[in-house]
Amino acid sequence: MMAIDSEVVDQQMSPRPANDGPTQLAFTSSEAAAYLGVSLATVRRWSDAGHLRGYRTPGGQRRFSREQLDAFLRSLSSADGDALSAA
Repeated sequence: MMAIDSEVVDQQMSPRPANDGPTQLAFTSSEAAAYLGVSLATVRRWSDAGHLRGYRTPGGQRRFSREQLDAFLRSLSSADGDALSAA
């Protein structure tokens, strides 16, 4: 049985700041879920509903760029601000 190096897993799963070396071109749905701090099912639901923009590979798998994920997070922040100012 192969041992998993937890440090390598942590480095692969933790998001890096945009200005820290090369940027990741495409996140899988699981990586996007970890980046956003939500479940895989939530990423699928948001993607299916059109809230989270991404693209599909020829094999039908979802992919998301860091820019798409960050834009989605910004849209959530601005929506929260709009809701608070309307209250």
